[in-house]
Amino acid sequence: MPQSLARILVHIIFSTKDRLPFIQPAIEGGLFAYMATVHRECGCPALLINGTEDHVHILCSLSRTMAVCDLVEEVKKRSSKWVKTQGAAYAKFSWQGGYGVFSIGESGVEQARRYIEQQKEHHRKKSFQEEYREFLERYRVDFDERYVWG
Repeated sequence: MPQSLARILVHIIFSTKDRLPFIQPAIEGGLFAYMATVHRECGCPALLINGTEDHVHILCSLSRTMAVCDLVEEVKKRSSKWVKTQGAAYAKFSWQGGYGVFSIGESGVEQARRYIEQQKEHHRKKSFQEEYREFLERYRVDFDERYVWG
């Protein structure tokens, strides 16, 4: 039987519910490592995970057998449970309902890596909403502001 091969790279972005600043330095490293483990277990290895106190960016290779919606659901569900184990301050943690996913060609990997690595510096000048809106416009995604931020 012939082998099926794929290299599908995606940039996933999602925020905490209501963009509350839950992703503090005390849990950030552990959270990103845990999310990377979930990605690996789903057969969709993360190349890089980073973010700020209210959102994350993930560059990963999508398995040819897993839908991106299933991957994001699993990562959000499992990481949300993990965050809640980090202390009483995180008891009400949750992720926003939606997410953004954008395709990245092999030639765009290094640029995407640099962008994700520099999240904290980037957000000294730009809000999550401004950044996300720019992604939607750059990738020509039609959207309605009334439903994007829930």
